[in-house]
Amino acid sequence: MNPTTTDAAAAATDPLRLTLVVGSNRHGRFGPVVADWLLARIRDREDLVAEVVDVAEAALPMSLEPTPEATAALSGVTPKLTRADAFVVLTPEYNHSFPAGLKNLVDWHFTEWQAKPVGLVSYGGMSGGLRAVEHLRQVFAELHAVTVRDTVSFHNAGAAFDDRGVLRDPSGPDAAAKTMLEQLVWWGRALREARGRWPYGG
Repeated sequence: MNPTTTDAAAAATDPLRLTLVVGSNRHGRFGPVVADWLLARIRDREDLVAEVVDVAEAALPMSLEPTPEATAALSGVTPKLTRADAFVVLTPEYNHSFPAGLKNLVDWHFTEWQAKPVGLVSYGGMSGGLRAVEHLRQVFAELHAVTVRDTVSFHNAGAAFDDRGVLRDPSGPDAAAKTMLEQLVWWGRALREARGRWPYGG
């Protein structure tokens, strides 16, 4: 095995850099509870290294104008998206779709999403946020990203966690998260290798 092949094999098994996007900025939001649970699942894995982008902390203007204020806000967000090999987007469902703040963060970026996989986690009432997830699939397809098939969703999310933010019955969500993250790792490794060999021209 030559050094180039050895290096490629080693890179293929290096941990993936994953950015978790917390998609709600609503007052009194439930998102941080779900995010903390999800980060614990991610950090249990040796094949993922996580960092967080929180829409509530990004303070991006809605104008999409590259003002000094926008540049300052992007400086804390864009590098985390650029260096990510994969994403998990956590979204609530507002009026049958995902929040405007999340769409704004997505729209401020383009190449950062390209040829990378996206896992989707949602929470809400009876629908568990799944309508928001289906809308996000369309958005990320336009951005040349790949959404993985399996998701994690919390129906009546407020009742699923106790007052300490601990799941009352973790068996189903833990299994769903494991499946989604394994798919994300597979796609993340495959696309990382592909981007390294053939720059994406989309």
